[in-house]
Amino acid sequence: MEGIVSYGAYVPRYRILPEEIGRVWGADGKSMGKGLMINQKSVPSPDEDTVTIATEAARYMMARVPEVSSADIGAVYIGSESHPYAVKPSSAIVAAAIGATPDMTAVDMEFACKAGTAGIQAGLAMVKAGYAKYAVAIGADTSQGAPGDALEYSAAAGGAAYLLGSENVIAQVNKTLSFTTDTSDFWRREGMMYPVHGGRFSGAPAYFRHVSTAAKNLMKAMGTEPADYNYAVFHQPNGKFPTRVAAQLGFQPEQIECGLLTPNIGNCYSGAVPLGLAHVLDHAKPGDRILVTSYGSGAGSDAFDITVTDAIKDYKRQNAPVLDDILSRTVVIDYATYAKYKNTIKMPEE
Repeated sequence: MEGIVSYGAYVPRYRILPEEIGRVWGADGKSMGKGLMINQKSVPSPDEDTVTIATEAARYMMARVPEVSSADIGAVYIGSESHPYAVKPSSAIVAAAIGATPDMTAVDMEFACKAGTAGIQAGLAMVKAGYAKYAVAIGADTSQGAPGDALEYSAAAGGAAYLLGSENVIAQVNKTLSFTTDTSDFWRREGMMYPVHGGRFSGAPAYFRHVSTAAKNLMKAMGTEPADYNYAVFHQPNGKFPTRVAAQLGFQPEQIECGLLTPNIGNCYSGAVPLGLAHVLDHAKPGDRILVTSYGSGAGSDAFDITVTDAIKDYKRQNAPVLDDILSRTVVIDYATYAKYKNTIKMPEE
């Protein structure tokens, strides 16, 4: 029985409001935020990046399973669009930070916003094949959005880490599958500071087609329907898209409420779905069933059918901060501070 043995999540405390972004660019930021269903977004501090976010989440993950030796971690995968180095692995840094031995594989993954869930699939496969006793999969990002662009209202920072194994599993992964096509709705070439998006093209042919198809294919394979799930987590580039696709698939608002974090933290890209699932696991009880579907531009979706086990009763969740506590500690900043923290203003080289 392969699945989730432990998890941890982290979101920076700084926030900026849509109206503050709009104020600077002469736009109606409040209306923009309302249209996107985003009240505020997280902002990394100057000393935070994908590696520090991933490390914090992974340390929380390990703190909850003190009986697990880091020496038994055989694989570490980090999915992100914003690895701090073009050539130097984030995964090796995080593996060392949590005490994993060199006798393991470490891989940086990219597939827009679904690289984190792709890491979960790879980690599960390593465990199931017997190549690793435990695997770590992390989705984390400090997302980019060009100043004044619609993406700037949503691009945020955060991530979650998952320890995957076959012993003391708190959430069993019953099945996972994917749906992938060559659909270019969002891209960034080498050397480009900010990504480019296809506007309305990002909707029906990209996000909605892939998320709905992957979710439908999974439910067909499992012989389930929306009513069979206690929770559903969909990729959340904003609050509007996951709410709409959930309704199209037949899910009720209360099924997605717990996993829908974007309205208050923004779009954490590769960290979006892992964070939503972490929040669900913060509240889940034995027997709860969860449908998870990610999305990454380019384009593809990974879907998971997950059942919470009795082992969660003895799980030491209290050994690390839960997301409700993390998200309650916020500091709202102005645009000048935001630009400084995001390094939007480029200083001349000495």
